[in-house]
Amino acid sequence: MKKAVQICAVTVCAVLLFFGSHRQANASTTSSIDDSSAQEVVDGMANKFARGVANTATGWLELPKQVYVTWQEDGPAKGVLIGPLKGVGMTIVRTLAGVGEAATFFVAWPGFFDPYVDPPYVWEKE
Repeated sequence: MKKAVQICAVTVCAVLLFFGSHRQANASTTSSIDDSSAQEVVDGMANKFARGVANTATGWLELPKQVYVTWQEDGPAKGVLIGPLKGVGMTIVRTLAGVGEAATFFVAWPGFFDPYVDPPYVWEKE
């Protein structure tokens, strides 16, 4: 059983490295791995990892944020009724995006270590 888990882990890492090493054909950013210094690549990895950990830890804050934002934009009735639904959905999205970013911090995807969700952190304005 232990051997099977090791084989699976190695296979997953190999697949991630394989797909992460290939650039997208139509990159939307001006920077890429090929024309970046080692320091820029390491900074990109570190930022992606930190963003992933932060979003994993603070994803639950989307619930009160979405209630507040919906209340401000659409009024109290929608804020109370629709806000929590949007909050639960965005909590799931942000938390899973954080896990994904933390797990794949070494892959320069999407773009050049760009965030998976916008805004990159729950406390930033949309």
